[in-house]
Amino acid sequence: MSSLKNAVPKRPYKERAQPNFRKKFGLLEKHKDYVERAKAYHKKEDTLRKLKEKAAFKNPDEFYFKMIKTRTVDGVHRPESQVNKYTAEQLMLMKTQDAGYILQKVQSEKRKIEKLTATLHSLDNQPSNKHIYFAEDREEANEIQSRSSKGRSVASSEAVPDSIKRKTISSYKELEARRSRVSELEKLYMDMTLQQELMKKGRKRKLREDELANPTSKPVYKWRAERKR
Repeated sequence: MSSLKNAVPKRPYKERAQPNFRKKFGLLEKHKDYVERAKAYHKKEDTLRKLKEKAAFKNPDEFYFKMIKTRTVDGVHRPESQVNKYTAEQLMLMKTQDAGYILQKVQSEKRKIEKLTATLHSLDNQPSNKHIYFAEDREEANEIQSRSSKGRSVASSEAVPDSIKRKTISSYKELEARRSRVSELEKLYMDMTLQQELMKKGRKRKLREDELANPTSKPVYKWRAERKR
């Protein structure tokens, strides 16, 4: 019976469209549209209920510093601007400490580079062992030479293991990475030093390209000469 029931063709299901006299109200709402609208409505109801409970059970003596350090913008709490939080002297002191830390890192990296360079230099310039052989005639000399050449070839092939070679290659890569890091840190230190000088008192201006004898990509400033009392 079930197979016979499925064999009978069914009329395709069609949802009712919006009547012509209600076309001005748009498309007719279907059940899935109602479900989404109902979920959104109940979600808003739950949110409002929770907020009302919080307001009802709120402690009147409760205090947070953000209550006086924020302001409402379009219904949203925004923290106050902290642009002028520090004075010029405090900012300059912080920049000086940062520059000192960068300089310390530069010096530390340079010491590591010197130590690593000395180690690699000693590995590359190992003294070669030389032996002096004495022969009575030419035949014996040729025989000694052939044996020594074979021994040198075997020794050269077995002198440096693969693990040492890999460590040497990694050490050279580390050396290049440290050199690039030092160059970046030195550039950063120069920029921070320039910012410290610009924060100091005194009239100054940025030179144009036509005023420079040797134009560079970095900005160049000139301070006005002041008479010292």
